[in-house]
Amino acid sequence: MAMEPMIGLEVHVQLATESKMFCACSTKFGAEPNSNVCPSCLGLPGSLPVPNRKAVEYVIRTGAALNCSVADHCRFARKNYFYPDLTKNFQISQYDEPLTYNGYIDLKVNGEPVRIRIRRAHLEEDTGKNLHLASGSTLVEYNRGGIPLMEIVTEPDFTTAEQCREYLTQLRLILRCIGVSTANMDEGAMRAEPTVNLNDRATGEATPKVEIKNLNSIRSVYEAVKYEISRQRKAVAEGREGELFQQTRRWDESNGVTALMRRKETSDDYMYFPEPDLVPLEPDPAWVESIVSSCPELPAARCERFCTEYAIPEYDATVLTESRELADYFEDACKAFEGAAKTVSNWVMGDLTSLLHEAGVSIAQSPVSCERLAELLKLIDENVISGKIAKDVLAKMFESGKSAAEIVKEEGLEQISDTSALESVIDEVIAENPGPVEDVRGGKQQAIGFLVGQVMRKTQGQANPGMVNEMLSRKVKGEG
Repeated sequence: MAMEPMIGLEVHVQLATESKMFCACSTKFGAEPNSNVCPSCLGLPGSLPVPNRKAVEYVIRTGAALNCSVADHCRFARKNYFYPDLTKNFQISQYDEPLTYNGYIDLKVNGEPVRIRIRRAHLEEDTGKNLHLASGSTLVEYNRGGIPLMEIVTEPDFTTAEQCREYLTQLRLILRCIGVSTANMDEGAMRAEPTVNLNDRATGEATPKVEIKNLNSIRSVYEAVKYEISRQRKAVAEGREGELFQQTRRWDESNGVTALMRRKETSDDYMYFPEPDLVPLEPDPAWVESIVSSCPELPAARCERFCTEYAIPEYDATVLTESRELADYFEDACKAFEGAAKTVSNWVMGDLTSLLHEAGVSIAQSPVSCERLAELLKLIDENVISGKIAKDVLAKMFESGKSAAEIVKEEGLEQISDTSALESVIDEVIAENPGPVEDVRGGKQQAIGFLVGQVMRKTQGQANPGMVNEMLSRKVKGEG
């Protein structure tokens, strides 16, 4: 029996709204436990839900980014289950009438194109959080309960853990780019639940589906899916198919295995029925069109454009489009510099990013604006300062907020391009280094680099390296 993996993914995304899905409580992360709650999100008698318009907009925006259709008519349902993290014993979700549906996302995995179909992206409310203590007691934190949650469900189109990893990476980039979520998995703003089984596409024979719950990192999804595929394959190969049944498992990261939680529920177990306290949604077509048309250029498209328009390597383009703010900074710096885009890319990805990481700030908070960076690069192009000096100037710009021109003038850092000023230093270096000089005369051209370095050291990096190289070569060979 030739069986291959068939994997689907459900991704739960907390939407970046200021208030909860059906009430005015704050969604701020890290607040005092059980402080952002009210009768509505706690489900107390007499309270009524009111839908969050911004949350609806964010799902429509996401649907557009994932090539989904937007429903003319949809409604909320009650998903009934009894668990401490739901004080009202039901969750308001969407069941048979999602807000957006039938989309897709195109990926490239190991150089091969892969299309993953999106079954639906719909709205619901998040649940509270159970904190299990070592003593055996459990605390319940309800601040998270009622936060707008978008559920993105794929068709079972994945066949490898690598595809799942790439999908989640690209999805997170998209969500951040369109501004609907932080998608910070360490804060629970994005959580993934893969469903894994093995399938013989020729005969239709398949192992029972296994859902792995609440994975909070892309690496965990990759490892859990890889393990689960291996576990099911081993059971089939050893004739232990009877041990496989429809179930929900968790990822035990410390041991690198999935572990049984419970037999998996079906939709019938949740006893869905239309939410009686909410009228159906019928998004105005003009409103939907305004949302769709306002979506920014997506990371994959922008990455491809950067490669062609700016002639930079794919690696550079991929890094620069990891965030919308970084991509904007790069493009604006290119326009201000009007020089080689690769030069801008090198400085943004290298020295500037290093300074940002050390300071613990994002590109949006950079003390060095894209225009100021462009001014610095122009000083290098115009031979006012050397590249080495420019690195020090950038660090001082970052610390002081001053422009490159101000720092260069105040500290007298202009590049030395006066031949008479350089000649005396070059003569000193030649006199002090007879060995390397003879090496150059003997045909070892790499030795010239050492001599250039000595001149740069004596001039504290201010000598024009091109002029130094040329003058040294002539003098060593007795040409001037």
